[in-house]
Amino acid sequence: MTSPLQKPAAVLFDMDGTLVDTEHLWWEATSEIAAELGHQLGESDVPEVLGRAVEHTAAHLAAVLGDSSPGAAVIGERLNAAFTVRVAARVVPRPGALALLEQLRAAAVPTALVSASPRQVVDLVLTHLGRDWFAVTLAAEDTEVTKPDPAPYLAAAARLGLDPAACVAVEDTPTGVTSAHAAGCAVLAVPSSDVAMPSAPGITLLSSLTEADLPLLAALTSRNAE
Repeated sequence: MTSPLQKPAAVLFDMDGTLVDTEHLWWEATSEIAAELGHQLGESDVPEVLGRAVEHTAAHLAAVLGDSSPGAAVIGERLNAAFTVRVAARVVPRPGALALLEQLRAAAVPTALVSASPRQVVDLVLTHLGRDWFAVTLAAEDTEVTKPDPAPYLAAAARLGLDPAACVAVEDTPTGVTSAHAAGCAVLAVPSSDVAMPSAPGITLLSSLTEADLPLLAALTSRNAE
């Protein structure tokens, strides 16, 4: 007798840099606005930009600029506008992303999109990528706090009616991995840039989503439950 296919309860995907190649667009937009304000982005800015919400990066730039800053709210508006223009023009799925979504759909595994980007950016991406891939979508506005806090992943699991420990979260930045791990999810980290990922039980590192499949995701949740 063939044993039933083992599956994760759900897969919770980050968006920028994980499913679509937009993380570099966020860096481009931030670099442009920072330069206009008199600051050149460098290594020290990376943790405050990659995987971060607009409000966090805007507050960081305001602090760096000091007295010359127009204020975090103004910077946030400019960052959001610059990022949105780029996303509208260039939404490209990451290698392996659509194939993995197809595999999960065929196996009836529910999926959620869990993003720290504003809703207008999430909706732009969904217009290109397809809304019907996901049972649940969360944007930055949908929780009181966003990544690296666990709130977004806890909210996604709750909306699906599932224990976070039975879900796999797929992320590309240390900020997102920290969020998903703190929520109790099994975490598959697929870096979109050359940054060091947190290392802990329950966090698995791959170089590309082309290496991910249903048996791997099932194994991650099984190990997470041990």
